[in-house]
Amino acid sequence: MIRLERDGDLWIATIDRPEKANSLTPEMLGQLCEIAEDARAARVLVLTGAGKVFSAGADLDAAKAGLATSPLWEWLSGAIVRHPGLTICALNGTVAGGAMGMALACDLRISVPGAKLFYPVMKLGYLPQPSDPRRLAALAGPSRAKMIFMAGAKIAVEEALTWGLIDRICDDPLASARDLATDTLAATAAHAAGIKALVP
Repeated sequence: MIRLERDGDLWIATIDRPEKANSLTPEMLGQLCEIAEDARAARVLVLTGAGKVFSAGADLDAAKAGLATSPLWEWLSGAIVRHPGLTICALNGTVAGGAMGMALACDLRISVPGAKLFYPVMKLGYLPQPSDPRRLAALAGPSRAKMIFMAGAKIAVEEALTWGLIDRICDDPLASARDLATDTLAATAAHAAGIKALVP
């Protein structure tokens, strides 16, 4: 399930299926898409997970039934990118597969120590979602994008920090996200959107 906490203009969406490594069903992915679209009314959107894994991507059975190639992944990442305010991925643990698209689409990525990032599309025989390689290459460079997509490398967040793929490592990424949201929450929506529009 997806839990949504609204605290004024701060919205926090939590992937809450820890017994299945927060893997996403079609219904959960659809919920995230709707939240990301609706969150345009808020100044800050934070994505996080329950338990020790942010998300393992698509639920295995659902992936085999077609979820791995669903257009909902691209819809979700696109909605996050279009958000006019600040978007933060507070990684409570490892992120894998299509769930990486959420993280890549956010403005900031904060993680607990010891987490890993990987996207095993080569091994599983799927193509990544169209925007994910471009966003990953923009953050970390094309050769590192190929290391993840083509070589199947599992990258520790400590190394990802040196790549620019992770922005901060801390024990409580959700608390850090709340702190980083302070100035944007205090601004008008127009001011926040205006500043964001100036950053390529």
